[in-house]
Amino acid sequence: MVDVFFEDIEEVPGVNPEFLFAWYSQVCENESKNLGEISVVFCSDEHLLEMNKEYLQHDYYTDIITFDYTQGDLVSGDLFISVDRVEDNADEFDVPFQDELHRVCVHGLLHLCGYKDKSSDDERLMRLKENEMLELRRFHVKHLR
Repeated sequence: MVDVFFEDIEEVPGVNPEFLFAWYSQVCENESKNLGEISVVFCSDEHLLEMNKEYLQHDYYTDIITFDYTQGDLVSGDLFISVDRVEDNADEFDVPFQDELHRVCVHGLLHLCGYKDKSSDDERLMRLKENEMLELRRFHVKHLR
């Protein structure tokens, strides 16, 4: 199950809970995991900054904070995503907003699947997995039309 929420912002264009459920299910299947309960919470920079300070003792902006409740192969957690940061990243990397949004969405799910990104080797593997899972997204986008 994938639930989508908006905290201190209006809806985000192009966010489709059915798409996220289908895509996340396929990502989990590809990783030999089962999709549990995932909450995706879209919010502002300021909201995520406060969470970053409170829960992680980090005083900087970030695009996503992941709270992992995965048990065994049942992938569950809360993903808090700053739409402001996604917009800035999309501009900085000269990619469409929707592409960057999906990259951040799958990045959080990959954390729940056990991938890390603290070392350069881990970060390289995370980017490879993101790109692989973004290819899956294209399949699900076509079939929801």
